[in-house]
Amino acid sequence: MPKCTINGKEVEVKAGTTIIQAFKEAEIDIAHYCWHPGLSIAGVCRLCMVSIEGQPKLQIACNTVVADGMKISNQTEQVKDTVRWGMDFHLINHPLDCPICDQAGECGLQEQYMKFGQYDPEMAEPKQKKHKVVDLGPKIVLDTERCILCSRCVRFTDEVSKTGELGIFNRGDRSEVGTFKDKPLDNNYSLNTVDICPVGALTSKDFRFRQRVWYLKKAQSVCTGCSTGCNVNVYFNEEGAWRVKPVYNEKVNGYWMCDKGRDVYKFVNKEVRLTEAKRGMSGQWLGLEAAAAAKEAGEKIRQTISKEGADKVAIVVTGQYTNEEYETLFNFFVKEQGVQSVYHWMNNPEDMDGFDGQLYRGDRNPNTKGLLASIKKFGKVSEWQELESKLKAGAVKYVVVAGPENSSVFPSLETKVNSIALAQNIVWLSAAKSAVVDSIKNTTYQIPLKTFIEKDGTYTNYAGLEQKVKRGTTIIAGALTLTEAVHLMSGEELDINLRPVPPKYLKTNFMTQERGSL
Repeated sequence: MPKCTINGKEVEVKAGTTIIQAFKEAEIDIAHYCWHPGLSIAGVCRLCMVSIEGQPKLQIACNTVVADGMKISNQTEQVKDTVRWGMDFHLINHPLDCPICDQAGECGLQEQYMKFGQYDPEMAEPKQKKHKVVDLGPKIVLDTERCILCSRCVRFTDEVSKTGELGIFNRGDRSEVGTFKDKPLDNNYSLNTVDICPVGALTSKDFRFRQRVWYLKKAQSVCTGCSTGCNVNVYFNEEGAWRVKPVYNEKVNGYWMCDKGRDVYKFVNKEVRLTEAKRGMSGQWLGLEAAAAAKEAGEKIRQTISKEGADKVAIVVTGQYTNEEYETLFNFFVKEQGVQSVYHWMNNPEDMDGFDGQLYRGDRNPNTKGLLASIKKFGKVSEWQELESKLKAGAVKYVVVAGPENSSVFPSLETKVNSIALAQNIVWLSAAKSAVVDSIKNTTYQIPLKTFIEKDGTYTNYAGLEQKVKRGTTIIAGALTLTEAVHLMSGEELDINLRPVPPKYLKTNFMTQERGSL
């Protein structure tokens, strides 16, 4: 464990640690554009300059390994002047379009200029004009003028996605990032290049010009797009959620996430949500409060079990809920009420073990492992064909469905709902509104549930790793968690109004309210 001194502070690091990594571990600022901890070292920006006692020339921190006893500084006037000159060189042709740039508010260039730049530019010649609004592929747009040629995106497609769509073409001040002929930037990890772009050169078509980042709050959570369980930040305001970006977790997803997972925010917003409970059938729906609907449905189920037996009730569960919700569901229906007919609704049975070799998995549920563990604890899972046989024979009076939060990953939705609709009564618990469920011709209760960003809980990923999440915001105030719905169905008195009041996010300039040092 070599020890070094950085700006007068003694730091102990692992053998083989580079100086820039030592700076990061010690939480000491250092200028850099091209270095990224998840990529190879390029050493092309030459901004991470440091002076090392005993060495006559400045060294780049990204490609210099710490040696025991090193005394390192990036605070000398020589280093500061070198960094300012380097930054001046990088920004010679960079357009001054910050007010209209989609990266404004989270731009590494702006932040580092304020920390390490603040020079008087001496460039008198016209800036070099390059291509703007370049369509790199189905998800990404490039503004070539803003690019500072850090090469992060090129290295990503070479080293991480291994798809090799990007390269740097031409020479000198005409150099620019681009795609190879007939090979657009189109892979399931392409949007990571937007995350790692230190300027506003690469932007996401999905998020581009939709929100200013200072109007957004963020909450850390787990991606519910598949069973990998990538750690993410969800960005939202009072209008809903707007994007998802990866959070580093060495054990799960490293620095990255797949493009498909970034769509999970779309399934929490009001336009696709079941916003109120309702009772009825196709063409005849009566609106109810969620709590009242759950109580009413639960009372009728308990009466059915009491008079006709627990075999008249079946439970259908998807792998989209938390461990705590499964525990409550099975504790009441299986342990207390004696229901033995429990069915696992798999969204993709033919490819549940599929894996692309990086992060994306065929099991498009965040908690299949947790569901199966909970079922094993309380009983056994029955075969789906058995449920269909019982339904056709009229042997099931009530089916309680903990349905999909993200209906788009359930290709069999219509087929399964049509089977379930043979029951005399259905209790449909889900966050998503569904035209298929609306068309059911038998008595149905539709009860709105909360999504992953609106509740606390634990998800178990494909490897058995339990990951806890905290409520980030509330999109549908009247929706219930599955736990709350089951408590109400059990007859328990539960005052929904006593839940934590969701904070009111007003679209004000949050940045000015969170003062820091300037």
